[in-house]
This record gives sequence, C-alpha cells and structure tokens, in this order.
Amino acid sequence: MTRTLFCFGYGYSARALGALLLREGGWRIIGTTRDPQKAEALRAEGVEPVIWPGSDIEAELTAATHLLISAGPGEEGDPVLAALSDGMARIAPRLAWAGYLSTTGVYGDHAGDWVDEETPLTPGTRRGLLRQQAEAAWRAVPELPLHIFRLAGIYGPGRGPFAKVRSGKARRIIKEGQVFSRIHVEDIARIVAASMHAPDPGAIYNLCDDDPAPPQDVIAYAAELLGLPLPEAVPIEEAEMSEMARSFYAESKRVSNERIKRDLGITLAYPTYRDGLRAMMEGED
Repeated sequence: MTRTLFCFGYGYSARALGALLLREGGWRIIGTTRDPQKAEALRAEGVEPVIWPGSDIEAELTAATHLLISAGPGEEGDPVLAALSDGMARIAPRLAWAGYLSTTGVYGDHAGDWVDEETPLTPGTRRGLLRQQAEAAWRAVPELPLHIFRLAGIYGPGRGPFAKVRSGKARRIIKEGQVFSRIHVEDIARIVAASMHAPDPGAIYNLCDDDPAPPQDVIAYAAELLGLPLPEAVPIEEAEMSEMARSFYAESKRVSNERIKRDLGITLAYPTYRDGLRAMMEGED
C-alpha cells in the first residue's frame, strides 16, 4: 500500500526526508513551496509540488497518511494552523503519524549544562518562544498523532562552514564556555523516518549528535580539512555579527540524544561534526 506524506514547507530537512523515503519505495511525497521555480525542481525529484499559500490543498491533505510540519512560526503564530481553520481532524482524517520540526532553542540557556526532553522549556530568544508556543498549539489539536522533533544546529551538503572558510571571511568567534549541539541533515531524515515506521503519538525527541562543541572548533577543523590557514580568533565582544548571529551565542547547552537511541534504535551516521565534515568533503570529490 502506498503511503502519502504531506509536507508543509519542503525545505532543507524535509527534502532530505523525502529523498530517503523515495529511495525506500512505497511513498507518495507532496510538498508545499511558495516558489513556482522550486516546484519544477521538486517535480524532477519525484515530489508532487503544491504552491502554498495560494492553492486549494484539501484533496492532498485528505489523502495524507503522514504529515510533516517544517514551516516555522511567525509573530502571528503557526502559519499552518492559522490556515487550517476547519480543523485537522476533518481535513486529514487518515493520518497515522504527524511530525513537527521544532528547535532545541526552546530550552533556552543552560550555561553549557546538559538538557533532555524532560527539561523545562525556558526559551531566552523570541525565536525560541515562538517555537514553544507553536509546539503547544500543535499539541492542542484534538486526536492528532503528533511527534515533536527538537533540532539542534543543522548542517550538511550545501550548508556548512566550507564556503565561508574558502572565502577567507571565516572567523573563530571565542566566547568562554560556549558550546552548541549539531545534527547532520541525513541523520535528521533517518530519525524522522524511524519515527514514521514506529509511531508513538505524544513523543518528543531531541535531534543532535554525540559531540556538543565550541563553534570555533568546527571552523578550525573545516580549515584543516581544506588545507587552509587557521581563521583568526576574535573575542565575541569585538566580533562584527548580525543581531541574529549574536543571539545564538546568548545560549549555551549540551543536548542529550539518548531517547532517539533508546526508543527509535538510532545509530547516528555522523555522531560528531568531524564525521559529518569529512563526509561532506568526500562528497565534493
């Protein structure tokens, strides 16, 4: 039997999941995009694109057995829930699984200490607060078989430090005690797919690797792999950064991934950023 995944927001992570499921076989993938040019690219990959907002999606949603929400919330709240005023139960009656891609930013700052899925949510940024509110709004949808995935910093092909290091613009921003957790996009796809194959409505999962690390270490390793000089170290107080970039440095935490290993049987393909960056380099050859 063909299963149908409807993705609200067919972006970087959803695209990796769709590619994995299409390789697996037995899946129909429908993904929304705002850009007609991107729609053509998705169709070439075997995905059925839907221009949304702007199209009637009721027929596609009614056919969906699985639902992924990767569109982020705005100041007006979650855009998908705002649009589906008729209610999910009527619009998507066949759902066996639903997933919401959130962020570990909902935990806020823990001064480098460990957090897990039971840690109280204390977001310290506006982005984190909006995600916390969106999670709560999706959990409040009656009878929705919802799974929440809290993603750490995402990297992978086309999204990593190599371009910046090659350009000579990379800097090693130094803030004492600062660590970030990360996750390779292919591991995101594998974890979400594992959940789809073993639904546990109400479950919350942290998606991150085994090696929370200072951001300057990642830049240094990328330069080493490229055979380029070590980028300059700059104290955060002296660094020229956008407000968005600086806000990431306002929070430091180590995120536990024990639940995905225990409950979903996951063995990460890229357990550290070093594994992921080496694979990205090899993929460029």
